[in-house]
Amino acid sequence: MQTDIDPRSLIGRKAFDREGTKIGTVDEVYLDDATGTPEWAAVRTGIFSRDAFVPLEPSELVDDTLRVPFDRALIRDAPDFGVGRHLSPEQELQLYHHYGLDVPQEDGA
Repeated sequence: MQTDIDPRSLIGRKAFDREGTKIGTVDEVYLDDATGTPEWAAVRTGIFSRDAFVPLEPSELVDDTLRVPFDRALIRDAPDFGVGRHLSPEQELQLYHHYGLDVPQEDGA
């Protein structure tokens, strides 16, 4: 995803899965502790549902919407850590594994 975007501009955008089905609305954006770049978005999945964390890489901004390249079911089954709190390294690792993504290597590792 574009790394120079203001994370606040993502909040309130509609999010869609890879089939084009609406997932929900971006509720919060979580930044990488080391780089400050947007890394995760919490998407409110429905009126009575919770927020689901989705990776911003490899997601894309398309026509003012967030396109997440995963199935809706996988997104809804993502680990629930609650919103408004810092994601620990262990929680991020769980999310990377859930989505089958490579864990980013830190510089100097």
